[in-house]
Amino acid sequence: MILCVGEALIDMIPDRQGTPQPHVGGAVLNTARALGRLDQDVALLTGLSSDEYGRLIEEAMIESGVTTTQAVRSDRPTTLAIVELNDGQARYEFRDEGSALRDLTFADLPAPTPGTQALFFGGISLCNPPVADAFAEYATRHAASYLTFLDPNLRPGFANDPAGYFDRLHRMMQVSDIVKMSDDDLGLLHPDVSLEDAVAKVLAAGPKLLLLTLGGDGARAIHVNGTTARVPGQKVDVVDTVGAGDTFNAGVLARAAQLDLLDKSGIDGWTPEQMRSLIDLGARAAAVTVSRAGANPPRTHELPV
Repeated sequence: MILCVGEALIDMIPDRQGTPQPHVGGAVLNTARALGRLDQDVALLTGLSSDEYGRLIEEAMIESGVTTTQAVRSDRPTTLAIVELNDGQARYEFRDEGSALRDLTFADLPAPTPGTQALFFGGISLCNPPVADAFAEYATRHAASYLTFLDPNLRPGFANDPAGYFDRLHRMMQVSDIVKMSDDDLGLLHPDVSLEDAVAKVLAAGPKLLLLTLGGDGARAIHVNGTTARVPGQKVDVVDTVGAGDTFNAGVLARAAQLDLLDKSGIDGWTPEQMRSLIDLGARAAAVTVSRAGANPPRTHELPV
């Protein structure tokens, strides 16, 4: 079982006429749905509203094979992300004050269920308390027992306290085994240094493996022991990039499960061939997502060869 911990929300994405339409989204929910569609045993720990949008989210979870029993239910409203698309690139305005997600505390969160092998964290749920502190504490309490994957998906403009936000992410990196970042994320986290120096700073914080996505140039895996792997970009007609990085994460975790690598004690010995296999499936899965509108990750039979 892979337990994804983070946001489930509604992306309000404009249609061709410019009218916002609701799409189930959120970085961590996207990753969970993609894992379910890739035939993995996955659950989502999130705040789930009883409102109309919450029911839409739960239906999407069930449709994609995501276990819903870890969700914390309430009557607070669903978080909304207002999406603006510019040449296929997505910009977001989040509305989450007093939401089913934002008001979660550590005391609300159920422990990982028996059979859990890996934990995944990321997204806007790490930006602002109380939920951000709750999830950071959850990582600190449980990372020693499970392979832990963090995708910060940096949104400093959404954080009420940017300095506190970056401190929280640094503390989570200290207990994570795998950290994934885009090249843009890396520049935000460590500005005014070279890409390679920024990579070194992330690995010095504690993770064993950094996954670096490079847009059309593919992806790299850099192990703290110095071994690396790389895959080229996938050639695809891009509709939009919503959910691309989230799907990449799912592809990596799905391949790790297939290779029996969801074992915290074994990551020190991962080979370049294994790392390349992980990011290859991540890149191929993400290529399908960007070829269609919204966060609509592929099922196993839809993956390009």
